[in-house]
Amino acid sequence: MYSDNDDIKIAGDKPSREIRRSREKAEENINLDKAMVKKAKEWGKTVALKFIDDVNTYVNNDVTVDGDMLIQRRMLLSFTATVGFEQFSNNDSVSGIAQKSFIDTVRDFDAEVYRTSSDVGAFSFYYLAFRRGNEVERRIGQTFAMLCSHDGDPVYQELGEALYCWFLSVLKEAAKELGL
Repeated sequence: MYSDNDDIKIAGDKPSREIRRSREKAEENINLDKAMVKKAKEWGKTVALKFIDDVNTYVNNDVTVDGDMLIQRRMLLSFTATVGFEQFSNNDSVSGIAQKSFIDTVRDFDAEVYRTSSDVGAFSFYYLAFRRGNEVERRIGQTFAMLCSHDGDPVYQELGEALYCWFLSVLKEAAKELGL
C-alpha cells in the first residue's frame, strides 16, 4: 500500500552542491554589499571634506566678501553634491548612503555650516533649473545670481555656473577614484 510518507526524503548531513553554491553566492553578495556601503560612505566623506575646504577658504570674517554670497555658495555646492551623488551612481542606495555620509560629515564639522547649506527654498529653485534639462549649467548660474540678489548679473551667473561645474567634477572624480 502507498502512503504520503513514501515521497518524503531525508537530506543527509552534507547539503547538495546547489545549496552550497547558493550559500556561497549569498555570502559573496553580502561582502560585495559591505564593500559598496564602505565606498559610498567614503565618497560622501571625500566630497564633504572638499566642501569643508571651500568653506574654510571663504569665511564670513573677511569684510571684502559678501556674506550672503557665501551662504548661497554653500547651498549651491550642497545642492550640487545631492544631484551629483544621484548622477554618478547607478544605485539609489549608494547615492543615499553617500548623501548621508556627506551630511553627517558636514554636520560634525560645524552645525551652523550644515544649517546654512541646506535651505529647502534655495534647493527648490536649483531643482527647477536642474530639471528643465537643457542648458543646466547656465540655468544653475542664473539661479545662483538670483539667490545672491544679483539677478541678471553676468559675473554672478558665471560664478554660479563655474561653481556648479567645478563641484560636479569633484564628485565625478571621487566616484571614479573609488571605483563607483
